[in-house]
Amino acid sequence: MSATALSLQYSDMNKIEHIGIAVNDIETAGALYEKLLNTAVYKIEDVPSEGVRTAFLQSGPNKVELLQATAEDSPIAKFISKKGEGIHHIAFEVDDIKAEMARLKNEGFVLLNEEAKPGADNKLVCFVHPKSANGVLIELCQER
Repeated sequence: MSATALSLQYSDMNKIEHIGIAVNDIETAGALYEKLLNTAVYKIEDVPSEGVRTAFLQSGPNKVELLQATAEDSPIAKFISKKGEGIHHIAFEVDDIKAEMARLKNEGFVLLNEEAKPGADNKLVCFVHPKSANGVLIELCQER
């Protein structure tokens, strides 16, 4: 077994916490995903620091976060203008976000923020640059 494979076994990433989907209209998308997943949106919340409104749905152990831009210069607005609606990020639950950030930096990953910051759904969050992860935006999430 390679050293990389061995280190992955001891990762602090516990599970996929949610999948984030960029949408133009959270109400329309929420209604669509309620039908698709046969469950209700359980929380809608604004995250002003990110210029986004979020809606969460849960189906079994899986969560989906819908993201609508609330500002024209927000990351979600830029994402949708470039790529259209669709999967924006994959979020992983971690026990110790600061330790996981340090581990990833040590492994050569580029973090989009130097400190964990408050995010939606009562989480501390940090993002890994997509160029460091084969084009996928990764979010680390820790309960506050």
